[in-house]
Amino acid sequence: MSHNNQKKIAVVNDFCGFGRCSLAVSLPIISALKVQCCPFPTSIFSNHTGFESFYHTDFTEHMDAYMEEWSKLDLSFNGILTGFLSSPEQISIVTRFLKRFKGRDTITVIDPVMGDYGKLYPTYSMRLAKQMRELLFYADILTPNLTEACILTDTEYCADIKDERLEEICEVLSISGPKKIVISGLERGEDLHNFVYEKGNGSAIIKEHKVGPCRSGTGDVFSSVIAADAVNGRDFIDSVRHASSFIGKVLRRTMEMDLPKTDGICFEEFLTEI
Repeated sequence: MSHNNQKKIAVVNDFCGFGRCSLAVSLPIISALKVQCCPFPTSIFSNHTGFESFYHTDFTEHMDAYMEEWSKLDLSFNGILTGFLSSPEQISIVTRFLKRFKGRDTITVIDPVMGDYGKLYPTYSMRLAKQMRELLFYADILTPNLTEACILTDTEYCADIKDERLEEICEVLSISGPKKIVISGLERGEDLHNFVYEKGNGSAIIKEHKVGPCRSGTGDVFSSVIAADAVNGRDFIDSVRHASSFIGKVLRRTMEMDLPKTDGICFEEFLTEI
């Protein structure tokens, strides 16, 4: 018997007990799409940093030993998804993880969680952000927002950036590794656009009506759907459409339930429909 008879995705991200983000999102979303989700935690949070108070412990010193146990089990993965990384040490560890576990047929999705609205998150330095570029070499799919795409390409941030410029940014990013890129969450009036690029096949825009304010964990839902769909062989543009429409439906229900912004989106209401 083998541990590798079922499709598996290794998800490298922090774990957050409350607030619907990171690994707590990826576990149910990927599982609902009939793929085993294998968490590789980078940090442990009681609740995410958008709350006034939270408990946090860094997992960096444990990550190599954690990875070694997976090596002993001779695990292989159909997909690898990386999310928030908090230090240069963690980027180095993830690089080692990718060298060890990314097989010839392993689809790697890099979600370069670094900032939004033209600014880095408070926990990030520009030096650390630039180091994130080291992971692009291993990426088959890249899912940045506009801020992150600009940082990775040394492009000046512009909220109303033209589609032609977005394609140029994606072309630059694809040189480093990823052949499929989606720049997510572009605000265009009452709509949100996702700019989808496939090297050699051009680009497309997937639109979804904007629903309420930006909420924690939405990007984690998005990248988790993209990763599971890729492992399941779904067409990339169709996968972006799938993720966008699912999030739109969940956001509408979240608004109906009048949930605090910090609580993320109530995807549990629709897991059987994903």
